[in-house]
Amino acid sequence: MIVSVAADFMALVLLTAPGKQGADIVFGSAQRFGVPMGYGGPHAAFFAAKDEFKRSMPGRIIGVSKDAAGNTALRMAMQTREQHIRREKANSNICTSQVLLANIASLYAVYHGPVGLKRIANRIHRLTDILAAGLQQKGLKLRHAHYFDTLCVEVADKAAVLARAEAAEINLRSDIHNAVGITLDETTTRENVAQLFNVLLGDSHGLNIETLDKDVALDSRSIQQGMLRDDAILTHPVFNRYHSETEMMRYMHSLERKDLALNQAMIPLGSCTMKLNAAAEMIPITWPEFAELHPFCPPEQAEGYHQMISQLSDWLVKLTGYDAVCYAA
Repeated sequence: MIVSVAADFMALVLLTAPGKQGADIVFGSAQRFGVPMGYGGPHAAFFAAKDEFKRSMPGRIIGVSKDAAGNTALRMAMQTREQHIRREKANSNICTSQVLLANIASLYAVYHGPVGLKRIANRIHRLTDILAAGLQQKGLKLRHAHYFDTLCVEVADKAAVLARAEAAEINLRSDIHNAVGITLDETTTRENVAQLFNVLLGDSHGLNIETLDKDVALDSRSIQQGMLRDDAILTHPVFNRYHSETEMMRYMHSLERKDLALNQAMIPLGSCTMKLNAAAEMIPITWPEFAELHPFCPPEQAEGYHQMISQLSDWLVKLTGYDAVCYAA
């Protein structure tokens, strides 16, 4: 039997690696590492497997080797794309990968390093502990005792809770019978936790976040002791060197100078990952109207996205002559 595990990067900063627990394959989204939600994408994925499964992995695997002068170098170790091997043996088709998003996630890890990532993950978990402790203190029931950043909370008057949440401009997961779902992240503040108490308990709950914080600091059992990671992460020097803005900018510029770009030369025809990303396309990804929408938000909060998707579909149908267009996540 092959065991596959869907995992979260930020949770794995604190949790034991699935491979150490017997998983054969681990996969997930890299969105948590510095990439906006963007109404569900685009995001880079990560995919890891035991050595025995490497020839069944899609895409390309880069290995460490030496060049003609004996210097350490990176090279293509294995490639299973259609343009490289016979089509019937290929397990990955020819498509543009999410390299830009993978770069963002990678550089997020470089900038924060193992110490910074643990600080972020611990803070997320601490706020979730505070929220859980306060809700349980006031009699609400959680459907699970162990968690990292997500709670499923049973509520008696779900309609009233959702109405208060909407008034506070907070989206709760509402498709759970007699319960709501709440997920916290690195943008969550203590003020947000206080708002959630008001939404779930009403304004007169009487909870004090500082007191709850002291309580959970002394007795947190939401992650089982045996599930906590006890090995080092991100030990390569690149993750332990560039932690100031100046250092990071210089490092990124040094990488840029090693690549071929439009501000230096023409890009070769057929280079599918090096086409122009114009400023008009890149600037909007920093706008909160694009970046901050959750993929499960109500449709009325994403009217602009739906209009763009509809218009693009109409244009592509006219250009291609097809009857309809489907968008992959």
